[in-house]
Amino acid sequence: MEHDDVATLRQHSAAWRLLRADSAPLVLSFLDDVFVAGGVRGIAAGELVERLDDVLYALNEGSDPPRHPRPARAYLDDWAGPQAGWLRKYYPAGSDEAHFDATPAAEKAIAWVASLRERSFVGTESRLNTVVELLRQMVYGAEADPDVRLAELERRRAEIDAEIERVRAGDVPVLDPSAQRDRYQQFAGTARELLADFREVEANFRALDRDLREQITTWDGAKGGLLEHVVAGRASIADSDQGRSFHAFFDFLLSPARQEELADLLRRVHELPALSAADARLRGIHHEWLAAGERTQATVRTLSEQLRRYLDDRVWLENRRVMDILRSIETHALALRGETVGLTCELDALAPTVVLPMERPLYSPPVKAVVDSIGLESGDDDFDPTALFGQVHVDPAPLTAHVRRALLQRPQVGLAALVRDHPLEQGLAELITYFSLADDTFDVVFDEVPEQVRWEDDDGRAREATVPRVTYARRQEVP
Repeated sequence: MEHDDVATLRQHSAAWRLLRADSAPLVLSFLDDVFVAGGVRGIAAGELVERLDDVLYALNEGSDPPRHPRPARAYLDDWAGPQAGWLRKYYPAGSDEAHFDATPAAEKAIAWVASLRERSFVGTESRLNTVVELLRQMVYGAEADPDVRLAELERRRAEIDAEIERVRAGDVPVLDPSAQRDRYQQFAGTARELLADFREVEANFRALDRDLREQITTWDGAKGGLLEHVVAGRASIADSDQGRSFHAFFDFLLSPARQEELADLLRRVHELPALSAADARLRGIHHEWLAAGERTQATVRTLSEQLRRYLDDRVWLENRRVMDILRSIETHALALRGETVGLTCELDALAPTVVLPMERPLYSPPVKAVVDSIGLESGDDDFDPTALFGQVHVDPAPLTAHVRRALLQRPQVGLAALVRDHPLEQGLAELITYFSLADDTFDVVFDEVPEQVRWEDDDGRAREATVPRVTYARRQEVP
């Protein structure tokens, strides 16, 4: 790290400013308790003021003069100001109350201070294994020679076969408690860092959007060039390394099979006797990952909608300017109409109107339907009207209720799981109705990966349909 780089960070980094601030113990402890340890991603200003009031009262009690004499709202406004940059103040859509969220700089400062604590146990074996595995993935993942790839796959298969034979022979190696705590320590650190990275990813998306708006504001070219620039800018956000990595991670979380595997692994890990002092919050960390990922996705959608409205406003202003110029020309023309000038010219219209004779359509009389009601005969008495009442109608309300009840237990549920829990009563028509469900409490996500849905018809015969994978995800509130 160069001297000038460090000097620049010391002068401009919000995290460095927080560490140097006189009120750093208050800011770090309070933001850690609410946003980091509490897992909050956006909180109303009134609620945050009440929580800070309680903290200030406890700290000032018995201290003369008070250690923190200012009111809670003043502290929050200072922390969200441009001179600090430790809180982000914003107004969610449809709300007139301000909300606060911690910035990535504040979370970095909190993580750095937390790392200064002495640890009674520092694991190294699991991190070495992780480093070697990452190197192996990079080397062989970038290898284009099929012989080299096959040799590596065969080596791994030989290791797996050898381990299978040892287990069959009764040699079952088990991780000792130290190795379990070593790996759990690395998992806990990575899980918390991953959750913190979502806040930084969201902030980077906002920065990319802000840069794009600045370029639009200073644009002096044609509208077509502006539109092309905007489309390329939005594509660059999605196609950036950060965007591709985020979408790949979010697609991984949306897989019901992987969600179930994660939940099972977390449950079994926290039941190990050697990890009795494990962090209980990490048992459901995958739910927090999914909620943070959905919030980031919602932020990107909101930014796209705001950018579209911004462009529409600019186009409206440009069209209005064109109309003002036309009115100015007409006003000057009317003012000069009665004056004597050397050269005059009159135009009936801005452009000639050409109408060809054969473009006029010929007259065609309207067709009147003739209804003959004379000579009607009654039908046969043995007519079977069953076919008139054989139409199938599927009420979507019970199906929506099934989805809502399932989402009360978990953040998302797949269509196949719903059909297993609630068998189809009206066959294929009911299955198709699941595809068209719309509700304010959940989103329907379609995946190109096919899956099989099975049910029994009224005659007890097994039926199976191959459909795109459908996932119902609990809708999060978008700020």
